Parts: sequence; structure tokens; C-alpha cells
Amino acid sequence: MSEKPSVLVIGGGIAGIQASLDLSSQGFMVYLVEKSPSIGGRMAQLDKTFPTMDCSICILAPKMIECFRNPNIKLLTYSEVKEVRGSAGNFRVKILKKPRFVIETKCTGCGICSEKCPIKVSNEFEMNLGLRKAIYMPFPQAVPRVATIDKDNCLLFQKGVCKICQKLCQAGAIDFDQRPEEIVLSVSAIIVATGFNPFDPSTINEYGYKRYKNVVTSLEFERLVNASGPTNGELLRLSDNKPPYRTAFVQCVGSRSQKGFPYCSNACCMYATKEAILIKEHEPKSEVYIFYIDLKVFGKGFQEFVNRAMNDWSVNYIRGRPSEIKEDPKTGDLVIWYEDPTDRKVKTMLVNLVVLCTALVPRPDNKELAKILRVKLDEYGFFKAKDPLRAPVDTTVPGIFVCGYCQGPKDISESVAQASGAAGRVAEVIMLTATKEAIV
Repeated sequence: MSEKPSVLVIGGGIAGIQASLDLSSQGFMVYLVEKSPSIGGRMAQLDKTFPTMDCSICILAPKMIECFRNPNIKLLTYSEVKEVRGSAGNFRVKILKKPRFVIETKCTGCGICSEKCPIKVSNEFEMNLGLRKAIYMPFPQAVPRVATIDKDNCLLFQKGVCKICQKLCQAGAIDFDQRPEEIVLSVSAIIVATGFNPFDPSTINEYGYKRYKNVVTSLEFERLVNASGPTNGELLRLSDNKPPYRTAFVQCVGSRSQKGFPYCSNACCMYATKEAILIKEHEPKSEVYIFYIDLKVFGKGFQEFVNRAMNDWSVNYIRGRPSEIKEDPKTGDLVIWYEDPTDRKVKTMLVNLVVLCTALVPRPDNKELAKILRVKLDEYGFFKAKDPLRAPVDTTVPGIFVCGYCQGPKDISESVAQASGAAGRVAEVIMLTATKEAIV
């Protein structure tokens, strides 16, 4: 093969990163497209991983840096796939690279622009629990370490005034005249790894999310206990900034239910156990309760992890789905109504904080991407595999593959394994195609 074959990877989360690294190590040129300003995905928002309780960003950041420095990987962040034509071995892809209004090759990531910017808005990376500036980097370990100007909130674009960031930037990296750029690529294969979104539990009125400040989602909890989060790693209630001493986790919020999705999200039981242990690590005297339907602990070391939570950390597991959560308006405490299956009686429990373990669902923009790629989605919005058993990473279009949560519910380790599998399939298909062409 005279020319280095190239592959497009859509999605810069852990699955997309792993697939890119595997392909680059085999000599392929990889174009990694990410919609947000930085790669990292949802894993970058987590504090720890289960069942080892390792630091999430400590595992992820080296892989992100390796992607950035790898000569066989071209990062296309803040970019979207707009058109795909052709077939396996010869795809023509149009990518829209959105303007950062910051010159990537000049920005040093010093942060002075963000520090002096006068505008504060909700921080999406912090699940809107914290604030960021109109010129920002998504998180401290962002890759590439380049600032981005939020045009919708920048004073210059909205009112025609300011330019403080441009005046203070010693590198001369601010460029307000940047325009969207269209990039056209020719690739031999495509891997889709667009990840997931957390389910919005505000539609389940009986749990009071968005009405009661001390009812939070599991991903919001991850940011509250993270050292780089809005509370600097100190677990505090949103209503009064006091530490909770009695916390309850509610499983299967939006999953295995008619109020959401019927499927099991796979990782909820384990991340609830992990988060319960995090609470006990922060405050050993606190009480933690997990309301569950069934415990899905089928991975390596998962049952031992749950046993350790019960025996070593005194985490209490209660089998049953709470029917309603009410707030005491004076204290902000929460009353959980639930049925105890052991004696079939309705009981109540008073807690300081409730964490809703929400379903993990396909991204809504999967529909548009599926049209562009001409691939099929299943009834829930996951990318459909050609055959779940014999071809789990092949889509319904030859030459286009899928891995990670966008293909179906799975945890981080499964996503990484499937990403390597997808990379292996791509290498196999490209080499077979090249062999046939050489014979002809």
C-alpha cells in the first residue's frame, strides 16, 4: 500500500480515543472529530471509576495527551460531520470546523483571558452547577489546551464592546474574524463513538428534580465530589452549603420504567455503589442508603465491590422503588416514601440529600448523524449493529463501524474493549480491500 490509509473516528470520548490509538499504532492515519472544544467525553466528568476507585482523569488524561501528540492522529475538535458520500474504502467526508475565535497554534493556554473576562455563564461541564467565562477552556485537563470564545455570550458579538481578552493576550491568539471552515477528507472507513447523555429526570414529577435543590442527579454528584468541581471536592448540599449526613440513592430513574426507557442502563448499580463509598470516604459517620430493584453486578470484581460497600463501608441496600419524594420547606430535608418488600408496608425515610441514578440514553443528534451516514438506529436511538452476536461492531453500512455506549448500554471497560474490537475490524477490512485491489 503506497499511501497511508486513513480512518474517521466520530466522537472523542474514551471509546473514540481508544479506537484512534489502536488504529494509529497499526500505521493508519486517524481523523478524530469531536463536537465540543476538547476530547475526553463523559469520563472526564467523573471523579472515580469502579470497581478499583481509581481517579478517572488520571486514567483518561494520558490517553488524551497521547492522542494530541501522536503524528498519526489529527484532532478536529469543535467540529461536526456534515456530509458523507461514497462507500467502504473510499468515503468522502465534509466536516464543519466551527470558529473558536482563538488561533490554536498561538494559544498557550495561560488562562489570563478567562481570568479577566467580565462575563459569567453556566458551566456545561459542571452540569450547570458552576460558572465559566465567555472565553474558556472546558476543564483544567482539556486537550487541546486552547481557549474558546462563546459567541452567544461574548460582549463583542452581542453588543459590540469589550475586547479585553484580545488586549491582554500576549500571544496574540485572539482572532474575532475567524469564520467556519469546511474540511473535506477521503477515508477508507468510519468509526462512530458518540457516547451518551444522562436522562433528564425532571419529567418524573414525583421525585422533585429541579423543584427541590437537594435532589441531584448522579452526574451532578460526580462534579460535587470532584476536586476540580464547583465545591472543590467538598460534598455540600445546594440549598444551604452544608454537608449531608444522610444520603439516599434512587436506582433506575428513567430506566426499566414506562416513564423513560424500558432497558437497563448497565452501569447504574455500580456507579451508585462507587458514589456511596465516596460519601463514606468524605464522612465515615454519614449514613448512605441505596434503593434498588435488582442489582446488576455481572462484571469482574463487581460483586466483591458491592460486598465491600456493605461490609466495610456500611452502605445500606433497600430493595424497592420509592414512590414519592417530598421536601421539608423549613430544613430542605427530604422525605422518601417507599414500600418495604420484606413486610409489604409503606414506610418513610428522612434524608438530607437524594441522588437520582438516571438512565444513560442515546444522544438526540444520533438521528441526524444516522441520516448522514445512512445507517440504522434501533427503537431507542442506539446505532444498530449488523448482528449483535456475529458482527457487534459492524453497522448496517459496510465500512462504517460503531463502538461504546452509542451502540448500546455498557460501562467504561466494555466500551474500551469494544473500541479495540472496532479498530481491529477496520484494520481487517482495509487490509482485505487492499489485498483484493493488489490482486486485480
